[in-house]
Amino acid sequence: MRDYSLPSLVEPLRSGGLADSVYELAAREPGLPQLARREGPDGNTGPWREMTAAAFASQVLRLAKGLLAEGIRFGDRVAVMTRTRHEWTLFSFALWSIGAQVVPLYPASSPEQLRWVLGDSDACAVVVEHEDDAMTVGSVVDVLPRLRHIWQFDADCVAWLTEAGRTLEDNDVHRHRWAVTPEMTAAVIYTSGTTGRPRGCVITHRNLASECDTILAGWGPLMGEPGQQPSVLAFLPVGHVYGLMVTVMCIRGGYLLGHQPSVSAKDLMPAIRSFRPTCLYAVPYFFEKFYSGARMMAETAGRGAMFARAMDVSRRYAEAAEAQALGAGPGPRAGLRARHAVYDRLVYRHLRDVLGGRTRNVVSGGSPLSRELGLTLAGAGIVVYDCYGLTETTCAITAQPPGRPRFGTVGRPMPGASVHIARDGEVWVRGPMVFPGYTGRSEEAGTRHAAHPEGGAAHGQDRRHSSRGGGAHARSPYEETLRDGWLGTGDLGYLDDGYLVITGRKKDVIITSSGRSVSPMMLETRLRAHPLISQAFVVGDDRPYIAALVTLDPEVVEQWRRGREQWGPSGPGYGSTPSEELEREVGRAMVAANSALSRAESIRSFRILPEEFSMADGLVTPSLKLRRSEITRMYAEEIEELYSA
Repeated sequence: MRDYSLPSLVEPLRSGGLADSVYELAAREPGLPQLARREGPDGNTGPWREMTAAAFASQVLRLAKGLLAEGIRFGDRVAVMTRTRHEWTLFSFALWSIGAQVVPLYPASSPEQLRWVLGDSDACAVVVEHEDDAMTVGSVVDVLPRLRHIWQFDADCVAWLTEAGRTLEDNDVHRHRWAVTPEMTAAVIYTSGTTGRPRGCVITHRNLASECDTILAGWGPLMGEPGQQPSVLAFLPVGHVYGLMVTVMCIRGGYLLGHQPSVSAKDLMPAIRSFRPTCLYAVPYFFEKFYSGARMMAETAGRGAMFARAMDVSRRYAEAAEAQALGAGPGPRAGLRARHAVYDRLVYRHLRDVLGGRTRNVVSGGSPLSRELGLTLAGAGIVVYDCYGLTETTCAITAQPPGRPRFGTVGRPMPGASVHIARDGEVWVRGPMVFPGYTGRSEEAGTRHAAHPEGGAAHGQDRRHSSRGGGAHARSPYEETLRDGWLGTGDLGYLDDGYLVITGRKKDVIITSSGRSVSPMMLETRLRAHPLISQAFVVGDDRPYIAALVTLDPEVVEQWRRGREQWGPSGPGYGSTPSEELEREVGRAMVAANSALSRAESIRSFRILPEEFSMADGLVTPSLKLRRSEITRMYAEEIEELYSA
């Protein structure tokens, strides 16, 4: 199978923009709880206080008037450099209320990154969290002549702007809002840039509305129990399209939305337990850490053996249930159902309690989740709906269908979207959530020429796209990016009964010196299934065999160490010289990862690194993808040692 598509569930946005949903909900259900905020000064502590739809709409309107008073106009771009917090959502909808555009930025952005993004986007203002961020922006303002304002959350810029707009009429805002049309730009989101400079993806109001409304129509019943208002705790970075989509979806759907700025385990997990979300949106890394943390707690309490048995039952139960849902089996047998019921009381309900006790369905995106972990969590009553998408597709373009997930895949095309597998295995996609193109200078900075899915250079279309409030690019972004509406994703995969399986990144395929092609993603995912291994980096391009660099989870290693007498020299993390016993344990993980592969594709050598790859070192993106070229450069000596024998 090379093609699969599904009919649309929703009508495309015909008029207006994203801000309309704020005012329409306030008029329709003014008392509906819309936002929840922590009362603590840092946003990480204190009880949750709810804000109604009417109160939020009033807050958005007053801030929008302040932005107008300070000279922000229709089509202007304003960068927002912040963690995931209430003010992000407030500023976004206030900007959309006056026809302005949002440029999300990661708080950890370097001066060089800020110089490029703020210059490429022509941002006229930037909003930051605190003084350190303001100073970082200040260090590059000399080369940004269009940048007129720097506002700071911790200096109470919301109150200051609100006061500045006090004398304006409400209709001053609404006249701008009524002029917004669906094809206008809502956000310019810069790719996290695993290679080269990030590119600015132009995301329209229609793109975001199509994505969010499709999820609400098709997956809404999974967000909470019947008659229950769904609630979502947003903690994904809002600089990424995934975090932006979750925010907009909750506002459009009338869900209760909370924000959690800190994603450290000591802050995030208590916030989840206290907020008690009905649905959770996260990335595979979160679910891997969640599972390994549960295993650690069980082993610390002396219940490690029971936990292992419970997880084995959970996986087998979910596997049988999956086969039944797909029409390929009778479902769990009586004995398995009985054991599953026992472990649900003893183990599984405690897992669910960690997530607040109300979460039954969760969404994983950013990269594929392993089949084994998906099955294990599903059997424990936490069904993971894996999805796949890019910044260019406004988040998900495929998702597991409700009630029929096939673990190990990223689901079927979203209703209204199509997936095509080209002759070289590249995944091509089309649909209303696919963006129109990149910003002009981003395009020149490295956009490859698009080709038709069946080969051949793209022909420019005589068409212009308005990305700046009615203005036009000098040339259409369609000329370089899309071909008849198709987007080449750069990912490799195949379709199995309409379900998409991602096998790797086209540019990451390793070709050994013997000519064997190997996708590192599958091997790296299998390695991370071992509780000790937190990250894996597979190498072997132009080499005689495949090898790997791995990092270990310090918390899991510490627990592993407590039960053993022999240990190498101590130090930060798990020590610079792992013991022979630890090397053997990681070696067993290599054997397990190799078990389903041919010898030519298997890992023949590995090296344990002394510390994990981090954003601070520039080795992972904010969405936790490995920056392969940077890791190869930084660890060139270690990679050479893998082949020195």
